[in-house]
Amino acid sequence: MTLDSLFDASAESKKRKVDSIRIRRPDDWHVHLRDGAMLRAILPFTAAQFARGIIMPNLVPPVTTAAAAAAYRSRILAARPVGNDFEPLMTCYLTDTTSPDEIQKGHSEGVWVAAKYYPAGATTNAHHGVTSISRIRPVLERMERIGMPLLIHGEATDPAVDIFDREALFLEQTLLPLLRDHQELKAVVEHVTPQEAVDVVRAHGSRIAGTITPHHLVINRTSLFQGGLRPHLYCLPVAKREHHRLALRRAATSGDPCFFIGTDTAPHLSKAKEAACGCAGVFVGATALQTYAQVFDEEIALDRLEAFASLNGARFYGLPANTGTIELKRRAAAAPLAVRVDSDEVMVFRGGESMPWSLGEVRP
Repeated sequence: MTLDSLFDASAESKKRKVDSIRIRRPDDWHVHLRDGAMLRAILPFTAAQFARGIIMPNLVPPVTTAAAAAAYRSRILAARPVGNDFEPLMTCYLTDTTSPDEIQKGHSEGVWVAAKYYPAGATTNAHHGVTSISRIRPVLERMERIGMPLLIHGEATDPAVDIFDREALFLEQTLLPLLRDHQELKAVVEHVTPQEAVDVVRAHGSRIAGTITPHHLVINRTSLFQGGLRPHLYCLPVAKREHHRLALRRAATSGDPCFFIGTDTAPHLSKAKEAACGCAGVFVGATALQTYAQVFDEEIALDRLEAFASLNGARFYGLPANTGTIELKRRAAAAPLAVRVDSDEVMVFRGGESMPWSLGEVRP
């Protein structure tokens, strides 16, 4: 049976429960791997599920040069489990002083596949980010010319703006003018959460894509406070109201090619999460595919999982789809509750929970 004939597209087959599915090996187009002991501890979970990953550059200090990106890539490759072929795809952290020539150099040398735009102060280690989009116009023009995608953390940073409205305001004040001024620029609206962002991506789907995380498909803003404050569910962008979560599920399972996986797996030590001013980020690297499979199953859309997980992102980035496969089984299993990192630990999203789908055989 070929990959293209794994599913009978009839309505009856969609309703029928299947015990397992096999899809092309997927990619994660938004990954935080950190560095040092954290990198070594959490990389195996992403590498077990995904063939490639877009690596976020918000280290301390941030990855702002091609040389720094190449060195970071080498550290990631060295941390892979023996026999694993996970491929890190590196990105540039944009600042007010980023040089267009450095952008072009790193892109032409194959070091960078994209550049990341963090509004200054928007999220973890974003204080070196861009203070005004006008400051990087020459960089954007160069990226437009060479076909290098811009990855966008789309939140307004004005402290007077309600945290649940920051994405919608960013779309209106920054993203739409950016698209108007740079007609040939390819962009990814990362970790889409509100309905408004879904609508903007769809409206500009020929040149814009949106990544959707597993946790935003499962939790809403009420989840952060059920039974008490849940710091390990706090991320940026923060989870929104229930109707936004449902809009994300419809977008992810729609089959629209402008949406694909970006887990935004973002590990933090428990002491940094369970603090007076806890940091943002959810570690989903161990349970991402299991969660996506559950969501697609619940939405009667398992026949569309391969496109979302394995095809749409590769097509957007101009890369070949992976040739290997991974199996997902309808078999209850639980991920570890936490991952040890030196003398602390990182809590796993849905860790310890019996999830209805589990990982099966990987074929290179």
